Amino acid sequence: MQDVLVIGSGPAGLSLAAALAEAGLAVQGLALADPAHPWPNTYGIWVDELEDLGLVQFLGHHWKDCVVNVNSGALPLHREYGLINKERLQTHWLTLGEQHQATWHQGKAARIEHFTTHSEVTTSAGETLKARLVIDATGHYSAFVKRPAAPELAFQAAYGVVGRFSEPPIRPQQMVLMDYRDDHLTPAQRQEPPTFLYAMDLGDGVYFVEETSLAHHPAISLDVLKDRLHQRLRYRGIEVKEAHHTERCLFPMNQPLPDFTQRVVGFGGAASMVHPASGYMVGAMLRRGPGLAQAIAAALSSPQTTPSQAASQAWQALWPADRLRKHYLYLFGLENLMAFDAPQLHQFFAAFFSLPTDDWAGFLADSLTLPEVVQSMIGLFGRAPNPVRLRLMRSVFSHGHLLGRTLMS
Repeated sequence: MQDVLVIGSGPAGLSLAAALAEAGLAVQGLALADPAHPWPNTYGIWVDELEDLGLVQFLGHHWKDCVVNVNSGALPLHREYGLINKERLQTHWLTLGEQHQATWHQGKAARIEHFTTHSEVTTSAGETLKARLVIDATGHYSAFVKRPAAPELAFQAAYGVVGRFSEPPIRPQQMVLMDYRDDHLTPAQRQEPPTFLYAMDLGDGVYFVEETSLAHHPAISLDVLKDRLHQRLRYRGIEVKEAHHTERCLFPMNQPLPDFTQRVVGFGGAASMVHPASGYMVGAMLRRGPGLAQAIAAALSSPQTTPSQAASQAWQALWPADRLRKHYLYLFGLENLMAFDAPQLHQFFAAFFSLPTDDWAGFLADSLTLPEVVQSMIGLFGRAPNPVRLRLMRSVFSHGHLLGRTLMS
């Protein structure tokens, strides 16, 4: 019997399996496909976040010219952004796991049974895997993690193309974090939920362009985003000449928090680790994974620790009280973002990115303390124009329960 079974071989599963094995635990993994199978999506991250973690060697591209575009003009960000080299990072985690005797099985987790000393996961093919603790890293719709039902999930959705274009869709050597300009839309479309362009120059005449809905309930369809992307390009006289890769993303922004009393521990999307106000998660996994692995290793170091006790300590390490309070504050921010009309949203982001870089960067990365988050939000309120302030004040009444959870969690 192993110490830990990790289910899922995406970035969450591979990173945590490697960290657990490196911490001295006996680790096995279960994945639907070969864990070396290439990940489908791109993963962007701010360069300073990787520098702080000592992982800058896993950057595939990086840009110093980073901007946000709103109708009032361009907002230079004065911060370097990067794209992770997926293949290099995936290989690193697999190799690290192998060096510490982590093993992987292929199959679909079909059933789990809990016993006094361990849990048993049975695959659809009938294979049984035993471990003192089970980690579910299978994503937002996890195999075994239990959470309350959510009748009104908000989703981030995106449709993107990597390829060559008749003209550069953005300035060469540039990364556009968000382009909310809507001059390409009809008056009727401007009354619909706003979307933005996320784009970057990948070099050698290749660009990545993606039309994104930050958050909406119900989800904006990928077909609408595809049409919006091509409409945006056509308006500027640009055509797709070669499509090397098409990317489709759809994930919940406000998935309810898991039940922290359960025996299965989640990580990544399964643990609701998506930042509710931005959609970022990769940086959070890289920062929080090693601490979670150390907490699990400490818990399992004693043979007397029960699986329930180990799971409880793991959940506490992943979701301490201060992080829970910030989570509800971010949910309050998400509700405001979805309530803004297009002009208010442009005004909001103009004010947000005028904050000191450490403030807006720390907010997006969830690296600020709770008092620092509150101070940043007060600073944002002071910089915002009156229509945005009025909407924020109204939200205190309509979504004040989230602020209450911030105080009481």
